[in-house]
Amino acid sequence: MNAIDTRQDLAIAMRGVTKIFGEDAPGALALLQSGKSKADVQAETNHVVGLDNVSLDIAKGQIFVVMGLSGSGKSTLIRHVNRLIEPTAGEIVVNGTDVLKMSLDELRTYRRTQIAMVFQKFGLLPHRSVIDNVAYGLEVRGVGKDERLKEAAKWIEIVGLSGYEQSQPRQLSGGQQQRVGLARALAMDTDIILMDEAFSALDPLIRSGMQDQLIELQKSLGKTILFITHDFDEALKIGDRIAVLKDGAVQQEGKPEDIVLRPATPHIEEFVRDVNKARAIHVRSIMERGEHEICAQAVSKDARCEDVLPLFAENQWVGVVDEAGQQIGRVTAKQVIRALARYTPS
Repeated sequence: MNAIDTRQDLAIAMRGVTKIFGEDAPGALALLQSGKSKADVQAETNHVVGLDNVSLDIAKGQIFVVMGLSGSGKSTLIRHVNRLIEPTAGEIVVNGTDVLKMSLDELRTYRRTQIAMVFQKFGLLPHRSVIDNVAYGLEVRGVGKDERLKEAAKWIEIVGLSGYEQSQPRQLSGGQQQRVGLARALAMDTDIILMDEAFSALDPLIRSGMQDQLIELQKSLGKTILFITHDFDEALKIGDRIAVLKDGAVQQEGKPEDIVLRPATPHIEEFVRDVNKARAIHVRSIMERGEHEICAQAVSKDARCEDVLPLFAENQWVGVVDEAGQQIGRVTAKQVIRALARYTPS
């Protein structure tokens, strides 16, 4: 197993993380490390392999998506980061600190101050108002009432729920309840937010709106977000990087366009076959770099092809700009069409 990476730009580093559920986890681990598959280990020992030698580097300020089908191990993985689950083997370092070596007191402080979580089932307290739900984590942390209510009100406004402060959770729609859960996590002002299937219980239109809001919020907040989903289109839309899990093991990890354009396994090819490739391919990967005539229409180098396509109705080409707004190249309709056609599986 490689040494854990402690670079300053990493928020979360995992090395060789393995989780086996059962009474003789060390014995089952030995079988797994000898080359036995997850199915072999379960057949021989009746133990379940939740994670199999997972190593990931998650940079600060990144939306990192772990994607997989039911039973792939993605929810098990995210619960290792805040040590709700103890690994059978491996290392986990968060913001330079080894989580597995924390005492119980250190772990409680870590959970209250460095990491927040948004759940699939909202996790709201039914007997508390919206504002008290949002302020709850700050209350647990010991923040005074006036200060925590002021902070909660700010985040309620940011997620678009002004006027609902005194409402009860049962009075809200599913999308509104999830906004409360998101506001509660943001109010904690932690560097890292864990989101476990956070939008999967929502209707498609509401879900898309929540994805858009998360992307917009991230532009200003720059949090590190570890996002779990079973939906490949969702992963492509919001992820800066994606890891695909199967049977507890990482099948492939990389930028969205890397996954779509160069699927590493037949399993991932199945996902890629029907996805919206215009959502996955970024302009930066197909643009013509260099000096060109300044175009009235321009997009960020991080824009996706689906964002650019409508602009070709009135433009033969579109400028591409960097973070400072300086044009660094251009992209044409032909380049976009070629990219999409080239990577359509036969």
